[in-house]
Amino acid sequence: MPTKEEVFQRVIETGSLPTLSTVASKLINITGKEETTIYDISKLISQDVSLSTKILKVVNSSFYNFPNEVRTIQQAVAILGTNAVRSLVLSFSFLNMERPQHGAGFNYGRFWEESLAAAVASKLIMAKVSDQDPEEAFTVSLLQNLGKLILACAYRETYDQLLEEAAGSEKRLLELEDERIGANHAYVGGEAAKRWNFPDSLSIPIVYHHDPDSYSGDDADLKTEIRVVHLAALLANIMYSGNPIDYHVPFRGRAQKMFKLDTASIDEILDQANGDVANAAIYFGLNIEGTASIPEILQQANIELSLLNMSYEQINRELVQSKMQLEKITAELEEKNTYLQEIANLDGLTQIYNHRYFQESLDKEISRSIRQENELSLILTDIDNFKKFNDFYGHQAGDYVLKELASLCTGVVREYDLMARYGGEEFVFILPETNQADALIVAEKIRAAVERHPFSYEGDDYRVTSSFGVAVFSGVGKMKKTELIENADKALYTAKKKGRNRVEAYAEKSGWFGKSK
Repeated sequence: MPTKEEVFQRVIETGSLPTLSTVASKLINITGKEETTIYDISKLISQDVSLSTKILKVVNSSFYNFPNEVRTIQQAVAILGTNAVRSLVLSFSFLNMERPQHGAGFNYGRFWEESLAAAVASKLIMAKVSDQDPEEAFTVSLLQNLGKLILACAYRETYDQLLEEAAGSEKRLLELEDERIGANHAYVGGEAAKRWNFPDSLSIPIVYHHDPDSYSGDDADLKTEIRVVHLAALLANIMYSGNPIDYHVPFRGRAQKMFKLDTASIDEILDQANGDVANAAIYFGLNIEGTASIPEILQQANIELSLLNMSYEQINRELVQSKMQLEKITAELEEKNTYLQEIANLDGLTQIYNHRYFQESLDKEISRSIRQENELSLILTDIDNFKKFNDFYGHQAGDYVLKELASLCTGVVREYDLMARYGGEEFVFILPETNQADALIVAEKIRAAVERHPFSYEGDDYRVTSSFGVAVFSGVGKMKKTELIENADKALYTAKKKGRNRVEAYAEKSGWFGKSK
């Protein structure tokens, strides 16, 4: 029996490893660099006209549900952020790759349909359990079983036999792969991701998604992502394995155990999954036949199991009870949806406004600024060296700093100014009717408050500083929202470049100038 390493070497030698597109390869490389800007990313993607068109189609669909049309890749990067754009590029790279030669028993179309279902499910689940960016979980779930496709290409006839013997059981398939081939698809998929230079946040969950408890690392965010991807795989198996009941009970039990999800939250995920998968398939160019909802799939499975032992009256009674249960679930969903609408605009960790609400508010403020011909200022701030802080002190201390800083800053700005979490350790402020000089004063006031604030967590004191970029919209002219954001981002980049813990302002004629502490 060959070793796992020898199995993967054969995969490479037989040419069974899919080729990553040029744009996707370069994007993986540059997004890992701190100095990469929005302009760098958008310039790379724009080189591929077909890919750019597909990305803009998805961005302007209900998959993201933005209020205004996004017309350029540069706008898309500025609004969505790096992780979301990377997720889209990788998704299209794999979903549209040339069909490889695989075994006759491997259903290529069904494979990507199930993979997309898991990816969509991961976003639904992540939204319920964490405020982490769901885009990485989406990408991992899309590629979590890529090892199956690779093995089906490298060991065609052998893998056909394994699929037949496993009969839809993921656990049995993993065992057969190890016994007959020498390596399972989770290992092969993880090694492929490493070869493509994927970051650990994408490659590690592929390895552990079938057995999340075997991950022994101490990265809390990564552990959450692995568990989310694991649950998403179970949900996809409910929809496509042909044995939905075998995966339904484990899904509910593990969702409750891993994240303490209540019954109503789990039901919401199950009810929404089918519709979201169908919509996503349209956006990503997959031809998916209409499938029943998960409650309908489970109901049908239970009926089929019971038919041989039930009388006609018993069947009717069970159907009535099932209908009553579905009506109860619908009522609970309506109640939960009302609550969700109330909190939809808040960031789950910091309890300030979230990125989407910021985008909507900035649209409104720019329109008002144009009508009244008033200036509007935007401040973009980033906590200095926050990644190193998290790595050294841990994510719990990092989360404390984010919440404490948000609370501190809301007490510094005016009541009618808006503060939102832009993403990660970045925050943004909208200052209506504020010129550049006054915006610099506000930014300096916030900077000084952060610098001298005692950040104390579990008996330890931390010194935290932030860098600030200021940009101004004059109230006249044709400046777009994305230009205003990009100008603030450039000024912030300059503040970082000049030593951090300072304020920089963008000026249209001369580039940008700074006002430091």
